Amino acid sequence: MFVVDAHLDLSMNALEWNRDLRQPVSAINEREHGLTDKPDRAKATVSLPELRKGNIGLVVATQIARFAAPDNHLPGWHSPQQAWAQTQGQLAWYKTMEACSEMVQVNDLETLEDHIMLWNDGQPNDKKPVGYILSLEGADSIVDISYLETAYRSGLRAVGPAHYGPGRYAQGTDATGFMGETGHALLREMERLNIILDATHLCDDSFWEALDHFNGHVWASHNNCRALVNHNRQYSDEQIKALIDRGAVIGAALDAWMMVPNWVRGESTPVGMNCNLEVAVNHIDHICQIAGNALHIGMGTDLDGAFGREQCPYDLETISDLQKFIGLFEKRGYTQADIENMMHGNWLRFLRKAWG
Repeated sequence: MFVVDAHLDLSMNALEWNRDLRQPVSAINEREHGLTDKPDRAKATVSLPELRKGNIGLVVATQIARFAAPDNHLPGWHSPQQAWAQTQGQLAWYKTMEACSEMVQVNDLETLEDHIMLWNDGQPNDKKPVGYILSLEGADSIVDISYLETAYRSGLRAVGPAHYGPGRYAQGTDATGFMGETGHALLREMERLNIILDATHLCDDSFWEALDHFNGHVWASHNNCRALVNHNRQYSDEQIKALIDRGAVIGAALDAWMMVPNWVRGESTPVGMNCNLEVAVNHIDHICQIAGNALHIGMGTDLDGAFGREQCPYDLETISDLQKFIGLFEKRGYTQADIENMMHGNWLRFLRKAWG
């Protein structure tokens, strides 16, 4: 079945992890054998061949670069200008993948329909370019509001105003507080340009403020449920209801600490915590029960988002294993139409409405 994944940090993996994503995952991991600079070395799950193998033909792919003020101890760039330059390097990687026919940018209704037609033409996928919709995870790199139109012209179609901690335009995971006028100005410009608001990572205060001040299209690229894992990174049932009321689609994330409670980074293991794909279905099903249908959930895996197989479901070897969800959904009693919606249809319907 055709799959859309609404959150992959491909350029970060290519440039900061130095992974040649044109290679099979096995080759990437073999080359990293013995490296210890990052905890997920030799544990990658994502590459372009694996996306093709899993019929994952369209992804939302990120640019990401945090600004870290002197009193912010999170890793990040020391100026917004440096952060912008980092995102432009990431953009250059995507453009290079386009130049060698590995990827193709999808940024409007015409390119979307053309790409879906290509991936459903009945021909083998092994030579097809993976489609990507460009998204910015955390808006710190937008030096000032005028930079947003420049980014839009390069294909940017979704923005999450914050990532972890305090941000220049909003407050993110583990932070508190509001967006303020600078954040409101960002939202107004996003609305003018028809850029999608990605509500993921917004702290509760900024989440509600963003929904109050933004009248455009909203999604949540990679989020799970606070009712199942009680952490501010997750959405409360009230927040899930608000997103559903806005017509949003929420991407199910496969980062183990977001899937099972009491995960301890660097100590817990997927097998030890019984973290498998069935657990992800619990989060997906919870959202469906709140909505009363299967129209507001999709894949937003975040695989290889600074973690690897040490921190994802134990029954997932590579991203191509997303196809296993089909059988799990069938076991839960979901219809074929429901399953198609959750694997790709909900994201495509959202995009057709946003870009139509």
